[in-house]
Amino acid sequence: QQLISAHLFVQAEQSRRSLDTQQGVGPISAEEAVSREDIHVAIICTENVSHEDTARTFLQAGKHVCVEYPITLNYKAAVELWDLAQRKGLILHEEHIELLTEDYKQLKREVEGKTLQEGTLHFTGGALKPGFGFPAFSGIARLTWLVDLFGELSVTAATMEEDAENSYSKMTAKLLTSDNRPLTWIEERGPGLPRSKNINFQFDKCTMTQIPPAPRGTVGLFMQDLIYFSAKLAGQVSPEELQREKTRILHCLELADRIQSLCQQ
Repeated sequence: QQLISAHLFVQAEQSRRSLDTQQGVGPISAEEAVSREDIHVAIICTENVSHEDTARTFLQAGKHVCVEYPITLNYKAAVELWDLAQRKGLILHEEHIELLTEDYKQLKREVEGKTLQEGTLHFTGGALKPGFGFPAFSGIARLTWLVDLFGELSVTAATMEEDAENSYSKMTAKLLTSDNRPLTWIEERGPGLPRSKNINFQFDKCTMTQIPPAPRGTVGLFMQDLIYFSAKLAGQVSPEELQREKTRILHCLELADRIQSLCQQ
């Protein structure tokens, strides 16, 4: 069964981008892709700010959608998109390759069974580019790690330090697990900052201060995600697993919404 009938290139800023023909398939406009009956799937890889409108357009046209995280830059819009997909009987898939890396899988294995006392996840990286949204959304991969490792969270406080002139920002969010264990999530960005994730997870009997190294997987991260998306299209993923994933994604987006609101008060 052919799950994806055509490659689709959606260009957010066509004046700035040029896409060559790939395997005999050339770029087409979003308008053409929406109207063509032989295209059943849209894979959206654009700036974060355009994810919501692009996904909505294709869902309304009856196309399945795979979109990079974050699916939207606010919680309410994400709920609306999932409701739209459900009404139309379509698959809406938000890519989360950060859960597929071998080092994260090893980290999860080592965390399993331990009782958290408190923890910190501090991400650093280069200056955030325009169109990527508030750090709680652009960095939602790190929040997803924390939710996947420690379960449902709540936000108790959040602050934002910014130096726009020097393209520097630092967001700090204070979180609680369901059993009231504190977690701190920091997103720090600026020119020259190394791209890294630093952890300090204190458990009842040990402390983890490094993400455990793991050998690189044989299948690329985006291919793993595409295989999973294809399994959804083929009906090979159980309704229970789909619901768990949806619940996790929407929970993370709701947390990001809350963090942004607190930072902007």
